[in-house]
Amino acid sequence: MAKGSSINGNGGNGGGNDNYTVTGRGKVSRTQMVKEVKQGLHPDTHIYKRNGVEYARNNPNHDKPDNIND
Repeated sequence: MAKGSSINGNGGNGGGNDNYTVTGRGKVSRTQMVKEVKQGLHPDTHIYKRNGVEYARNNPNHDKPDNIND
């Protein structure tokens, strides 16, 4: 599936991502992305929980800036 650098967050209310754009797929809802990350379909991405809400977040990469919101 998608590498971390091919996933971009689409900010929503309060700065959280309501959905994500995945290169070659288009928009994916936050709940679907979290489900896919938990299934191991996005190996460079992990789940971050803020205020009880789960979000997808890229694993640290010190070689280049490729965070979901970069």
